[in-house]
Amino acid sequence: MSTKEVRVQQVGSTLLITIDRPQARNAVNAAVAAGLAAALDQLEADPALRAGVLTGAKGTFSAGMDLKAALIGESPAIPGRGFGGLTEAELTKPLIAAVEGWAMGGGFELALACDLIVAAEDARFGLPEVKRGLIAGGGGVIRLPKRIPYHLAMEFLLTGEPVSGGRAGELGLANRVTPPGEAVAVALEFAEKLAANAPLALATVKSVVKAAEGVPESDAFDVQRKAMGTLMASADAREGMTAFAERRAPQWTGK
Repeated sequence: MSTKEVRVQQVGSTLLITIDRPQARNAVNAAVAAGLAAALDQLEADPALRAGVLTGAKGTFSAGMDLKAALIGESPAIPGRGFGGLTEAELTKPLIAAVEGWAMGGGFELALACDLIVAAEDARFGLPEVKRGLIAGGGGVIRLPKRIPYHLAMEFLLTGEPVSGGRAGELGLANRVTPPGEAVAVALEFAEKLAANAPLALATVKSVVKAAEGVPESDAFDVQRKAMGTLMASADAREGMTAFAERRAPQWTGK
């Protein structure tokens, strides 16, 4: 359900989640974190929803943590779910960030917590925390060096200087770069492509990728074998193979 700070809208099989605090450049306070957590719970619980798209209202993704709220003791994080109710959340369904305008600090970290990023070419990505005596503690320091080469990640983290959406695409941070104003539309099209695939298979991809991170390859294959055994016994796997043999579109049940 929508809240004052976070709007949700079902578009086909996708849940469009919009941070709606344009007067504060969609900065994340406690209310936004709670609203995002509720929206993600809705995405996970509804079998009719296959993917989510996260964006911000009025041409800004998010300016990150609401510093004014933080100064009076308000937390933008939720225990067990991290900054904005997202950066440490366990999600089984794909989530796409659609970035227009600024994705700064925690805003960038919200995008990094998504599985895919679509960015307008004039969007701005940055982690300026060091300029405020802080570090990018919502996943920026941890995730960014895994997504792009070490020295480029350290430039973000040590200088605090932003880059454009076009540059983010060149670095491999963005899956798609769009003309200004088109990020959400492209992200929704992307989400529908994902939705055509088996939901159990999508969830298994996410779980195996996460479980394999930082472990020896032999251990990663052990995890994958167990996941594959479960997947192969599913109705969706049988449906996928049957539909291929019968030359028809599969009808997924998520079971």
